[in-house]
Formats: sequence, structure tokens, C-alpha cells
Amino acid sequence: MLQLAATEIEKEAAAKEVEKQNYLAEHCPPLSLPGSMQELQELCKKLHAKIESVDEERYDTEVKLQKTTKELEDLSQKLFDLRGKFKRPPLRRVRMSADAMLRALLGSKHKVCMDLRANLKQVKKEDTEKVLLPSPLCPYSTCPLFFGAHVSVCD
Repeated sequence: MLQLAATEIEKEAAAKEVEKQNYLAEHCPPLSLPGSMQELQELCKKLHAKIESVDEERYDTEVKLQKTTKELEDLSQKLFDLRGKFKRPPLRRVRMSADAMLRALLGSKHKVCMDLRANLKQVKKEDTEKVLLPSPLCPYSTCPLFFGAHVSVCD
């Protein structure tokens, strides 16, 4: 069984190799090199010149990219520094009435009175202490010492 599996693997490998050779023959034309040494050197010089020009362009773009990256970092650092310098102070409580503030803002020429309490409703205070009457069911109702204390308990 192992021998059968080994032969199958060898057959598959050989088939893949044949398929690869066919694909390369179809898609890759054979390299046509000029026969003389002089022509080969000319071809190499042209290829080196092309490689050199592409390499110069790559170098120029890398330098340009580094320069713009550095400029971007500098500008972001400046922006961070400017934001950091001007911190807003915390607001403090002002101990000044509304009238005093208006006088300070408008000056002494304008007579402005801003009485905020003038528009409020007037509420009369009712007498909170009511006279407690003794209950007829309370045994202590006749005693003047326990009058207030036990009237509410006995009700």
C-alpha cells in the first residue's frame, strides 16, 4: 500500500513538472541575446543606466517624503505648544450683587435698579403654634404640667 502511494506521488510530481514546462514555453518567449560580446555589453550598459535613473527617482521621492514628514511633525509640535501655553484659568466666584455689577458695567450715569426680590410673591407666615386643647379622654387633661405633652399622645 505504501508502494502504491509512493508511485502515485511520483506520477503527480512528474505531471506537475511537465505542466510547468508547457506553461513556461507558452508564456515566456525564449531569451534572444545577441551573439557578440560587444552587443551584450551595450545591453548591460543600457540596463544599468535605466536602473540608475529609477534608483535616483526612488531616492528623490524618499527624500521628499522624509522632508514632508519632518515638516508635518514640526507643525504638529508647534500646534501642541500653542495649545499648551494658553490654559484657561478656572472661574472664580464673584461676591458682588447684581446692582453693584450693573453699576460697575454701565457706570454711574445710568440709574439701574435690579431688585430680583421685587417680583416674588408675598407669602404671609401663619402662626405655627396652635393652641392645643385638652382632650376629654385624656386622664392628664386637668393637670397643667402635662397639658402640652400628653394632649398629642392621648388624641
